[in-house]
Amino acid sequence: MPTHGLSNREEREMRGINIVGPSNAEPTPGPPSPAMYQLDIILKKGNNLAIRDRTGTSDPYVKFKIAGKEVFRSKTIHKNLNPVWDERVSLLVETLKDPLYVKVFDYDFGLQDDFMGSAYLHLESLEHHRTLDVTLDLKDPQYPEHNLGSLELAVTLSPKEGDVRDATMLLRRNWKRSSKYQSMRLSDVHRKAQLWRGIVSISLIEGRELQPMDNNGLSDPYVKFRMGHQKYKSKTIPKTLNPQWREQFDFHLYEEQGGFVDITLWDKDAGKKDDFMGRCTIDLSLLSKEHTHKLELPLEEGEGVLVLLVTLTASAAVSISDLSVNMLDDPHERHQIMQRYSMWRSFHNLKDVGVVQVKVIRAEGLMAADVTGKSDPFCVVELSNDRLQTHTVYKNLNPEWNKVFTFNVKDIHSVLEVTVYDEDRDRSADFLGKVAIPLLNIQNGERKAYVLKSKELTGPTKGVIFLEIDVIFNAVKAGLRTLIPIEQKYIEEEPRVSKQLLLRNFNRVRRCIMFLINTGCYINSCFEWESPQRSICALVLFVLFVWNFELYMIPLALLLPLAWNYILIASGKDTRQDVQAMEDLMEDEDEDFDKDDKDPKPGPWEDSRDKNHILEDMLASWHFEWIRAMVDSERKGFMNKLYAIQDVCISVQNALDEVASYGERIKNTFNWTVPFLSWLAIVALGLATTIIYFIPLRYIVLAWGVNKFTKKLRDPYTIDNNELLDFLSRVPSDVQVVQYRELKLDPNPSPNKRKKNNPG
Repeated sequence: MPTHGLSNREEREMRGINIVGPSNAEPTPGPPSPAMYQLDIILKKGNNLAIRDRTGTSDPYVKFKIAGKEVFRSKTIHKNLNPVWDERVSLLVETLKDPLYVKVFDYDFGLQDDFMGSAYLHLESLEHHRTLDVTLDLKDPQYPEHNLGSLELAVTLSPKEGDVRDATMLLRRNWKRSSKYQSMRLSDVHRKAQLWRGIVSISLIEGRELQPMDNNGLSDPYVKFRMGHQKYKSKTIPKTLNPQWREQFDFHLYEEQGGFVDITLWDKDAGKKDDFMGRCTIDLSLLSKEHTHKLELPLEEGEGVLVLLVTLTASAAVSISDLSVNMLDDPHERHQIMQRYSMWRSFHNLKDVGVVQVKVIRAEGLMAADVTGKSDPFCVVELSNDRLQTHTVYKNLNPEWNKVFTFNVKDIHSVLEVTVYDEDRDRSADFLGKVAIPLLNIQNGERKAYVLKSKELTGPTKGVIFLEIDVIFNAVKAGLRTLIPIEQKYIEEEPRVSKQLLLRNFNRVRRCIMFLINTGCYINSCFEWESPQRSICALVLFVLFVWNFELYMIPLALLLPLAWNYILIASGKDTRQDVQAMEDLMEDEDEDFDKDDKDPKPGPWEDSRDKNHILEDMLASWHFEWIRAMVDSERKGFMNKLYAIQDVCISVQNALDEVASYGERIKNTFNWTVPFLSWLAIVALGLATTIIYFIPLRYIVLAWGVNKFTKKLRDPYTIDNNELLDFLSRVPSDVQVVQYRELKLDPNPSPNKRKKNNPG
């Protein structure tokens, strides 16, 4: 390639461009300014990009902006600091005065993407009709001394003479080819956009003859699945080389021709880094649709085999459209949907429970996230693992989106989450507010103003959002789906140690234990004749019950508190009095969870300092002096010991939460917190009472035992589940009841409250 003189190179480097390769050609004089320019860019690769993930890697993607508008977004390359994109894009520009602004981000599910650097490409310095190799050094405007790596591009600038209309049509065709991975913020260009084309259902069955990784000759294996940004992690099976998982995971299939699912096997080690045990890949393009495939995949870089069942199914309608285009406002389409979920079709396609349509109208009074006193808000709507997003409204605290989102409902107990973010030029999106709405709480066709809450849904933040939601579902399908395992969420973030969360869970468990103790004391008081009248009544009831006892009376007795609480609630005496106590318990935790999303993830040394602070806080709070002595004596294994302590604390924290949650869910079932689930419990208990009354116990036990013994023979790869635990998993705990409660509009919040809820 010809070289320029030194002055030209210096000029380009001052403008932020580093030309790769020599050049001998004389600079050509600029032609008269045409009406349009076509800018062809090949995004080649990145070199030595910044580390943003705890694993020592990043998931980079690139954005191009001109005059403040995003014109291109690359695909995401996962776990790579030297990514190769090799993507082409053609842009139509009217003036060369606005530089091309290039930004690199690390993708994190949940839109908390981390800034990895930016650079400017000044278009005025480019030669016409000549392809130039360009290296852009990435910098952070706030920390210009940091080296964040570089990007390599090939750029060609061509004046567009003649009919500008023809040039526009040409670029539209090029845009359709180059914007395959374009952000959904540009979805307002399309009247209606289908996002994914199918569902990939993977059942992880078992592993065979895996590699021993521990000193005892065994392993503690678990599996990680990854398909694009979608990630799952299986449970850990301790001390085995032939684990049985029996878990199911669903992925969205975006490509018509399929894709790849990356699978890695790991050995869980407490206190140190988990050991890698092997990997394998599923090429979905080789599998036929609407058919279940049994795969026995040998592990590369390891030993053994993984057994999976993989099914590809067509996607139901999940879409985003303008307010003027929505199916439920069309009487004919609405009637067809009502027929589709009518009681007559209760046993047709049990996975298709219903449909929900969300109209995101507008927001008012949002928090100002920019220094100009404005925000650039956009809205994200999530239902389980389905996520859709509006366009961005720039420089506005009262944005209007007028978008309609359509989701298929796989579980009527799912919670619709609507989150408002502020788009930032150089950083990840700022959190502005969030609401969580259980589908069963929705009043169809009602346009409501929802007060935005904090990130942890524990208190209000600034602003309201106006939504109109419709849910149509089949009650029989919804009830049957309640008795199967709940769908797992994508892996979003690792659990962390929190003193407030640990204390809250401890207090919740203590309340459950105190309830049992008080119940025992009440029964004991009947034996002690503290109240003669109560003891006489208890004695008479005991004699009558024991004398006339039949097995069917057990489920019948469980129906009595349900009926009693229903009568109390119907008469206006609400027995649900624990919500305020839980709110008081959670009110001081909001500040602890709030973090500045604009700060990039710390590097290895900053991360170590943060972990030191966590440990010192734990030492000061819990007086673990023996841990301090251990850490001081062995500096070499400091991080391993720290991780071991964190793992133990997280295990205790999660165990307390699980115990407390099950106690609260049982209570909330009888308290009619979710009427649909309480009615379902009444139907189940009534059915059990009838069966036990009319059918001898020996026949019931015989049928149960034969079913258990023959289950593996009838379906060797069935996924085991406990229907009672699956039912309870749908009942909200007291914490979730507080998170899902709607807040009343407060036109004049106190200054202290405003300061607390709006720390930014």
